[in-house]
Amino acid sequence: MISRNFKNILVVSIGFLSLFTAYGGLQSLQSSLNAEEGMGVASLSVIYASIIISSMFLPPIMIKNLGCKWTIVVGMACYVSYSFGNLYPGWYTLIPTSVILGLGGSPLWSAKCTYLTISGNIQAAREGKKGSDVINHYFGIFFFIFQSSAVWGNLMSSLIFGQDTAIADIPEEVLASCGAADCGLNISVNSTATRPAQRLVWTLVGCYIGVGVLAMIIIAVFLDNIDQEQTSQFRENREPFCHTFLATFRLLKDWRLLTLIPLTMYSGFEQSFLSGEYTKNYVTCALGIHFVGFVMMCFGASNSLFSFLFGRISRYTGRAPLFLLAALANFSCIIALLFWRPHPDQLPVFFVFPALWGMADAIWQTQTNSLYGVLFPREKEAAFANYRMWESLGFVIAFAYSTFLCLEYKLYILLAVLVLTVITYPVVEYYEHKNPTEPVEEGAYESHKGGLEENSDRIIAQTRI
Repeated sequence: MISRNFKNILVVSIGFLSLFTAYGGLQSLQSSLNAEEGMGVASLSVIYASIIISSMFLPPIMIKNLGCKWTIVVGMACYVSYSFGNLYPGWYTLIPTSVILGLGGSPLWSAKCTYLTISGNIQAAREGKKGSDVINHYFGIFFFIFQSSAVWGNLMSSLIFGQDTAIADIPEEVLASCGAADCGLNISVNSTATRPAQRLVWTLVGCYIGVGVLAMIIIAVFLDNIDQEQTSQFRENREPFCHTFLATFRLLKDWRLLTLIPLTMYSGFEQSFLSGEYTKNYVTCALGIHFVGFVMMCFGASNSLFSFLFGRISRYTGRAPLFLLAALANFSCIIALLFWRPHPDQLPVFFVFPALWGMADAIWQTQTNSLYGVLFPREKEAAFANYRMWESLGFVIAFAYSTFLCLEYKLYILLAVLVLTVITYPVVEYYEHKNPTEPVEEGAYESHKGGLEENSDRIIAQTRI
C-alpha cells in the first residue's frame, strides 16, 4: 500500500508526462519543422517571454484562488492550445497560441512545485524526517517520470516522420557547414530541413493533441485537492489585490534569490541550446530532421534515469557535489562542440552529447527546484514564480539571438553564463549550510491531516500512520 501523498506525486508526474510528451516533441522540432523566416524559434521566444510576464503576477493569484490542482488543469489547457496552432503553422496561429501557452506556463509549473513541496512537508512531518530530504525525493520521482516524456514524444515524431519517402542523402558541401565550423545561420535553407509531408505533420500533431487532453483528464479526475481549505480561507479573507499581485517582486528583496538568478537563467540557456541549436546545427544538418526524435530520446532517457538517481542520492551527497558534476559535464560538452565537425559516419557521437547533457540537466532541474522549496518554504508560490520567470528569461534571450549570432558565439555565451553560475551558487549554499532555513512547522498542516482522517473511508491506497 502506498501513502496518499505518494499517490498524488505519481498522478502529477503522469499528468506532466502526458502533457510534455506533446509539447516537448513540438519544441524539439520547431527550429527544423517551422524554419521558414525563423518562425518556429520565434514562437518559442514568444512562449518564454509570455511566461516571464505571467510569472510577475499570475501564479500567486491563481494558486491562492483556484488551488494547485485546478491551476494545473487550466495551465495544461493553455499548452494544448499550442498543439492546435501547429496544425496550420503560420504567424497568425503560432504567435497567439504561444502567448496563451506562456501565460499558462508559469502558473502550471509554480502550482506543480508548490504541490510537491506541500506534499513533501506533510509526509516529512508524519514520518519525522527532514523536510528537504522528502522534497528532494519527491522531485526526483517527478523528474524521473516527467523527463521520460522526451522519449515518447520524440519516438512518436521519429516513427511518423520516418515514413516520409522524400528522405535524401546529404551532400558533402552541406555537411561542411554543420556544427560550429560555419556560422550556422543558413542551415534552414538546405535540403536537410525539408518539411515532411503535410499528412504526416497532421498525424503527429493530432497525436500530440490527444495526449495533451489526456493529461488534463488525469489531473482533474485523480489528483487530490490538498490545499482546498487554505484556498477557501484565502477567498473568504481576501488579501488586498496589490499584495498578492506583487508577491513575486517582494521576494526579490531576499539576497539569496538574487544570487540564484544566474543559476536559474542558466537552466533556460542550456535547455534552449539543446532543443534549438544542437537539433538544428548538428542533427538536422548532418543526419536529417527524421533523426531529431531519436537523438532527443537519448536525452530524455538519460535525463529521466539520472533524475531518479540524483533524487535518491542527494540526501547522502548534498546538492553542491551534484551541481559541480553538472557544471563539469556541460563545460566538457561545450568545449567539444566548439571543435567537433559532425558527419553521418560518426553516428554514435550524435547520441553521446545528449546523454551527457541529459545527466547534467537532471541535476539542474531536480536540485534547483528542491533548493527553491527548501530556501523559501513560506513563500512557495512567489519563489517558484521567480524560478519560472528567470529561467524563462534565459530561454527568451537564447531564442532571441538564435537567428542573429553564429553558433560559435552562442557556445561562448553559454560557457560564460555557466562560469557565472559556478561563482554565485556556492555563496547561497555556504550561507544555507551555516544558517539552515527552518522548515514549515507541522502545525501548518494540521487541518489537512484532519481532513485525511475524516475521509479515510474513501482512501484506497493509504498507509495508516
